[in-house]
Amino acid sequence: MHHADGVAFLAQPLPADHAIITSLPDHSELPELGVDGWRRWFVDTVALACRSVAADSVAIFYQTDVKHDGRWIDKGHLVMTGADAAGSHALWHKVVCRVPPETTTFGRPAYAHMICVSRDRRLLPGASTPDVIGSLGKMSWSRAMGTHACDAAVRFVGSLGLRAIVDPFCGMGSVLAAANAHGLAAIGVELSRRRAAKARSLGL
Repeated sequence: MHHADGVAFLAQPLPADHAIITSLPDHSELPELGVDGWRRWFVDTVALACRSVAADSVAIFYQTDVKHDGRWIDKGHLVMTGADAAGSHALWHKVVCRVPPETTTFGRPAYAHMICVSRDRRLLPGASTPDVIGSLGKMSWSRAMGTHACDAAVRFVGSLGLRAIVDPFCGMGSVLAAANAHGLAAIGVELSRRRAAKARSLGL
């Protein structure tokens, strides 16, 4: 667990047996950039993450759209824009239900995107997994990746024979805890000292 800048951490190539599972910060967490500046930052950071993993490894992004000025910001589109810039392609794009179907929500939609990309890896049809995850599971804080989504992402990484998961924006460590629970090594990076301390309290 590192109290550090996740973008700076991604500047170094990761070992071949490492994958990334992460959620990039929302524009409300980087107000100094402005919304347009945050969009550019988001796309550039996705591209950086895609390039930092080995060509045959994967990067998985869990992102929830947000409404700004009466319009939706589609983070799934931003993820794929960054992946395209890095020469990566989608292996799968799952929908994670944040609330039960037919529930009206405000500010954030009833679902989140979970997108897995790679530069070189391909998946055979037999490696397919469910496209819809029916519930988030428990959340350690309001912006956390729920435990059901964490488990699905970590199980997939493990099925590829990869041995370690990196979360460069780890928040309070939900992904790291799931990785450890499934027998994988975990490396977390978090800029917020308070959140980094919470992640360490999980024993990471």
